[in-house]
Amino acid sequence: MSAELIVGPVLRYVGEREATMWVETDQACEVEVLGHSERTFHVEGHHYAIVVIGGLEPGTVTEYEVTLDGERRWPPPDYEFPSSAIRTLGGDGPLRVSFGSCRVSLPHEPPYNDQPKKPGDPGRGVDALYALVQRMRRCPHESWPHLLLLLGDQVYADEVSPDVREFIRARRDTSQPPGEEVADFQEYTRLYWESWRDPTFRWLASTVSMAMIFDDHDVIDDWNTSKDWLEEIRSQPWWDERIVAALSSYWIYQHLGNLTPDELRGDELLKRVKSADDGGPAIREFAYRADRDPDCARWSYHRDLGRGTRLLMVDSRAARVLERGPREMLDEREWEWLEANATGGFDHLLIGTSLPIFMTPGAHWLEASVEAICAGALGPRAARVGERVRQTVDLEHWPAFERSFMRFVELLRAVGSGERGPAPRTITTLSGDVHFAYLAEVEFPASEGVETTVHQAVCSPVRNTLAIAERTFMRLAAARPTERLAAALARRVGIEKPSANWRLVEDQAFDNQIATLELE
Repeated sequence: MSAELIVGPVLRYVGEREATMWVETDQACEVEVLGHSERTFHVEGHHYAIVVIGGLEPGTVTEYEVTLDGERRWPPPDYEFPSSAIRTLGGDGPLRVSFGSCRVSLPHEPPYNDQPKKPGDPGRGVDALYALVQRMRRCPHESWPHLLLLLGDQVYADEVSPDVREFIRARRDTSQPPGEEVADFQEYTRLYWESWRDPTFRWLASTVSMAMIFDDHDVIDDWNTSKDWLEEIRSQPWWDERIVAALSSYWIYQHLGNLTPDELRGDELLKRVKSADDGGPAIREFAYRADRDPDCARWSYHRDLGRGTRLLMVDSRAARVLERGPREMLDEREWEWLEANATGGFDHLLIGTSLPIFMTPGAHWLEASVEAICAGALGPRAARVGERVRQTVDLEHWPAFERSFMRFVELLRAVGSGERGPAPRTITTLSGDVHFAYLAEVEFPASEGVETTVHQAVCSPVRNTLAIAERTFMRLAAARPTERLAAALARRVGIEKPSANWRLVEDQAFDNQIATLELE
């Protein structure tokens, strides 16, 4: 039988002269795009390829087809969408970067596309990527995004769709943990199949370059939130298989496409997987080691996007220091990478991290305070209560790692004041996670000499809108009385005031949404 596409094509890296294309097929085959071919590699019954495409010209739009063993498989016959194309960097006009996070995969029909009225309702609203695609189809290529950043929760391993739930029930006893959550690699592949085979998403992914980073739901809610959490989850008999499956599937479906062509050519694990009859054991070994020892893997990466723009995508989940006492969002090795790459000499510096750095002020002081309480600022009994609060209310953003927050602010100051090369015109941190969107303006005292305009831009969710009661809670958390109470608690437990000040320049927005930056 002839080979068929299961997932893809997914356009990943795009530069001025090279691009990469990722696919999953139903059997081993030769994948060809624009005269460049790659043999699939095999992982536990699945077949994948990532094709490096060279010979492109800067600032051009090149339509393409995908053939498997010489037979055209993309686009399908009578395709309703425009032709898939690779749009290289290097053209005239502004650089457009769209971004968002938190996209559940559910049917696009009632009740799933309804707005939820209360927590537990099945509705999650309409996928914001559908709106983006509709706009793109009405507009010329020149107005399309050059890059789509997906900032976490690309799949929800702990909140599956009815179809995936039925698949899980047919495989195992869901009365045993982890119940109707994802348990292994095969179940993870179903999450990606359902999410990425959606026709609208599939066309978008075939046409707009995508860069990704995980957040907690790609693995499990509250992933690596604290030492107590980690000790408890590792005591569960099903956890090792879950984390290995999560990181294995992430490496295949998301991480490989984040790499540049040169990085792909030099990746030792990819070489081992390609040379094996089944790359599963090598990937599983890597995934287990990556979870137990973050030094074994780096999920962060950077891309230079032309027009004087650098993008850093920072892993804020897997390289944490969770020992009791001063915790860190990033370990020292990860900090060294970030500080080496966050430099001046660019017009625009973009730093993507799934979790916001600059929260609403009330949330900032509350998260910082609870971290101090968990560390013993108010005694051991309060510390135990604080840990329960931290996990229940998801107090795990950058302010909940105070030393890391302060170090990040210092990095922004150093770059923005020209200490690390000519100061950029703008620095923008891009985040998601919180299920609402906002834009915060960050300012430093004049004495610091910061010349750069600094913003925190947050866009979430793509599709996972909050119920009315949850929105009300979030608005109350951002209100001035809450801010004053949280600031008083912060003073009580000894939280330092950071050198930067920030304020929301727009009110919180709670709809399903996607944001776009235009950089001149």
